[in-house]
Amino acid sequence: MAQSHKALALVSVLSALALTACESTAGTNPDGSINLVNDGQLTVCTNPPYKPFEFEEGGKIVGFDADIARAIADDMGVDLNMASTGFEGIDSAASLITGQCDIAFSGITVTEERKSKMDFTIPYLDDNLALLVPADSEITGVDQLAGVRTGAQQATSGEDYATEAGADVVQYEDAALMLSSLQTGQVDAVVANISIVSAALAEDDSLKLATEIETGEQIAGTVSTANPAMLEQANKTIQELKDTGELSRLQEQWLGLDNEQK
Repeated sequence: MAQSHKALALVSVLSALALTACESTAGTNPDGSINLVNDGQLTVCTNPPYKPFEFEEGGKIVGFDADIARAIADDMGVDLNMASTGFEGIDSAASLITGQCDIAFSGITVTEERKSKMDFTIPYLDDNLALLVPADSEITGVDQLAGVRTGAQQATSGEDYATEAGADVVQYEDAALMLSSLQTGQVDAVVANISIVSAALAEDDSLKLATEIETGEQIAGTVSTANPAMLEQANKTIQELKDTGELSRLQEQWLGLDNEQK
């Protein structure tokens, strides 16, 4: 997931906070400790279904992001609470600002726009975009997307890229709906992160990869700028996952990748 968003969403949230005099108690305490949203729990904002990053299985949210979040919670000695929320709130930082969660993991692409609203953890995945089409499609590249009904998840870099290519973009709230629309012929193409596309290709041979789009995107977690202690803890855990090779194992497990992150 990536790019863009709606300053209006953040403005609306901040206005509502001012009217209700509501203020989050989450963040970093004066003594440098982490003040959790919920005592004894690391509350993580996420936006399933976004397989293989986060999706429901057996009544629980599991996936690549969930395992990274669990490692952070374990290092903190607290329980993990994966809280499903809209991606717009994650993208605008509203979910963090209003104290809905301590940290967000949702396949979030690092962008300069987002850096102005939130702090990013150490990136834990390199992730290009990809163009996904039906197996019998004659579309082979993004230069053919002008006027083509193209699915993209809202508030992502996939949406931005498809729009810039002149596609007739159809927005979806989550990746499952987006992929289902391609499978049922409601759209003729999808632009999304290669990790998501790869997961779909592994499960459905009626789809094919038209092309991978080199973007240099990186995926990371996000925290409130008012919570440096949370950022420090998350970075410590992610770095340890890299150093021990556990991150590479998780990438292979969930994404089919075998490229150790440095």
